[in-house]
Amino acid sequence: MMRVAVIGGEGIGPEVTAQASRVLAWFSERRRLPVEVAEAEFGLDAYRRTGKVIPPETRAAIEGADAILFGATGGPETAEVPPEARREGSLLKLRRSLDLYANLRPIVTDPALYDSAPLKERVLNGVDFVIVRELSSGIYFGEPRGIETRPDGSRRGFNTNSYTTEEIRRVARFAFELARSRRGRLCSVDKANVMEASVLWREEVIALHAEEFPDVELSHMYVDNAAMQIVRAPGQFDVMVTDNIFGDILSDCAAMAAGSLGMLPSASLGPADAQGRRTALYEPVHGSAPDIAGRGIANPLGSILSVAMMLRLTLGRPDDAILLERAVGDALAHGARTADIAEPGRAPVSTAAMGDAVLASLDRLAG
Repeated sequence: MMRVAVIGGEGIGPEVTAQASRVLAWFSERRRLPVEVAEAEFGLDAYRRTGKVIPPETRAAIEGADAILFGATGGPETAEVPPEARREGSLLKLRRSLDLYANLRPIVTDPALYDSAPLKERVLNGVDFVIVRELSSGIYFGEPRGIETRPDGSRRGFNTNSYTTEEIRRVARFAFELARSRRGRLCSVDKANVMEASVLWREEVIALHAEEFPDVELSHMYVDNAAMQIVRAPGQFDVMVTDNIFGDILSDCAAMAAGSLGMLPSASLGPADAQGRRTALYEPVHGSAPDIAGRGIANPLGSILSVAMMLRLTLGRPDDAILLERAVGDALAHGARTADIAEPGRAPVSTAAMGDAVLASLDRLAG
């Protein structure tokens, strides 16, 4: 029996996660998936009740889980939480405490969304690549950082972008291994023309390639060019590896190839143990979207496709992962659209109705 901690979080997180949980329950009931689900509290409501963003029972659920399904965090209402309490329970700190160093964000186009996608069909045809983002180091964690008042009364904000050989090599190794299992091409993205941390990044990636992965085709790209190429010709990529802040930005840019940020799933993975198991957190790439929270119109497909990643990477059910991905495509082919992916003139469906559509497709495809 595999244990999954389900944490809806804040904003639209609980709404989209509820639909992903319905899908997980379908696989448990219809495909005999041996999974035990524990719902856990996170965020503003948890703080109001316990004084902590991540209460002790949620930490216990996380520590006892084989996988975590997370919704979203943030929003203006969280100003009620004191900064120290927010930092103590932040998603950044959770990722760091679990050593989730490799973040996978697959970018796959669906022909059903060509008409509503911001990019032209000829650009979208056949796009299928993965961004591997280093997740537990870099500028989001570097020290020193802060805001200081200078002697003249003006203020200075500063952050430190720092990487070590070990931090670079382990995420690059993960990306090389992933590329080896796909089409054999890895593009490493940096800013080595102006940043010393990126110089080290490129040097270490080149060295690791020569030592362990000469069979994988390696290329390099500056991040500004990579952003342009993602919207100009995304089909050229197979696997892309980059640092924390660049991966954060580029994956949002790449959402335009998938039709919407609401379509993107992700998996954040830790080091493999002796049995090859990894601590894993699955979540849609989008944020809490406070402007639409509580309205029942958010796109749950990023969360549902995160379940597909969980089936493949943690639960050991690749055939079920393929079935779920096909069901999402089938639901879209039958016309289900939330507001973010609806063509002009097409009536959008609600968050729950999109969940219904995916479950109906699962029933059809499973016979």
